[in-house]
Amino acid sequence: MFWHIFLLVSGVKLLFIPAYRSTDFEVHRNWLAITHSLPPSRWYYEKTSEWTLDYPPFFAYFEWFLSQVAKSFDPRMLDVKNLNYASEQTIVFQRFSVIVTDVIYALGVRRCLRALTAGSGNPSRSILIGGALLLGNAGLLMVDHIHFQYNGFLFGVLLLSIGALMENRPLQAALLFAALLNLKHIFIYVAPVYMVYLLRFYCLRDFTIGQALVKLIKLGTVVLGVCLLSFGPFYEHIPQVLSRLFPFKRGLTHAYWAPNFWALYNTADKALAVTLGRVAKASSTGGLVQTFEHTVLPSISPAVTFALTGLFMIPVLLKLWSLKSSPPSTVSLARSFVRAIVLCGCTSFLFGWHVHEKAILMVLIPLTLLAINNANDARWTIFLGVVAHYSLFPLLFKPELTLVKISLHVVYTALSVLLLKLLHRGTFFRTVEFLYLAGFPVLCTYENVVHEAIGLRDRLPFLPLLLTSVYCAVGVLYFWVSYQVSFLGTNGGEMVTERKKTK
Repeated sequence: MFWHIFLLVSGVKLLFIPAYRSTDFEVHRNWLAITHSLPPSRWYYEKTSEWTLDYPPFFAYFEWFLSQVAKSFDPRMLDVKNLNYASEQTIVFQRFSVIVTDVIYALGVRRCLRALTAGSGNPSRSILIGGALLLGNAGLLMVDHIHFQYNGFLFGVLLLSIGALMENRPLQAALLFAALLNLKHIFIYVAPVYMVYLLRFYCLRDFTIGQALVKLIKLGTVVLGVCLLSFGPFYEHIPQVLSRLFPFKRGLTHAYWAPNFWALYNTADKALAVTLGRVAKASSTGGLVQTFEHTVLPSISPAVTFALTGLFMIPVLLKLWSLKSSPPSTVSLARSFVRAIVLCGCTSFLFGWHVHEKAILMVLIPLTLLAINNANDARWTIFLGVVAHYSLFPLLFKPELTLVKISLHVVYTALSVLLLKLLHRGTFFRTVEFLYLAGFPVLCTYENVVHEAIGLRDRLPFLPLLLTSVYCAVGVLYFWVSYQVSFLGTNGGEMVTERKKTK
């Protein structure tokens, strides 16, 4: 049945082949052309297109592999100078490449769910419910199969790595995660969790100094070996590669503010500027990716965001380090590891530099894994799912996609509630949470109907985006604080189910 669900969801993805495509479609077509037609020594220097290669080498190799198949569809898509090329064959190939590589995601989902349900009373039902929620994730459908990216493939590698840890295969987990970092470096957000877990529960578990040193050497050899395979061919060009991977000249926030702490900070700065009659030094909502200075509040540098992110990760990492590692608690320890990934991913999302709205999926997808085992995790999966999926709506800004994205959100939310109710009895939300979530239909109605009806479309064109960002940021921040308090108050790594009055 698991693979039947996968095939059913894949059929839905096929319906989106002719749909709107973002500039990321041209980004990846250009990367196909670069890796196919140029030697590796020129990959990170090529700039005919503004969409230069800025992912790590393993992803470049992945694009090269795809290009070997792409030339059979339409070789003209592999011409570096053929900018914005989008023949019918090109569209079909690129869309299908995302759908086919989602097999890796399905394998990762299946591996994790089987490990989490091992020894439970009815594992098949939990695997099917978890599979339906993860394979049919509305965010991945919107971001990968309409907007266009390869997040499913990348999350598949992450889940395969997590599954390896759940199966007590730490070196395999380290190898897969190192490969993931060399596919897309944004996953460095959760690298501290892997470092703490592998050091504490692999190198230092039941150890002598000699055994710990041997294990540390093994671990280092695996990680270093992967990095050498990735960066080795570019050893003469490392500074250029790193300059592409870490372009700190980009601003604190993206053109559309991700719903994080800095969205609230920017909004507070603008509100104070208006109140005090100050003139803004530079626009942070002008649709450009740029650096800018705040008008009233102190301007934020990359160093500040790194410091805050690291500081707020420390309690989670210390808690993970302190957990017991005896055999009876293996499953709960694995769940605590995933919760630490959720929290560190969310910390980076909230306080990181130039965060994209799509990064919220790094929090939601691991969290969804846990929903099948624990009612508290199920509650937060539904809550954050509503917030996260709505925060992705601005990516699909075309009027003809309004009904599509709303339908995906509503259907997935309803499915989540119905399926998780089969596993966990009772109600999920407190009154304040219920009222907050009830605000989303109101917000959606204002943005799509009322804003234009009252004549603000031309005067305040960015107000709907601002409202989406700020309202969702409140929800993400609330989740982060509440979930962190629950995690830090756990006993032996297990969340305590809420007993307070709910709605």
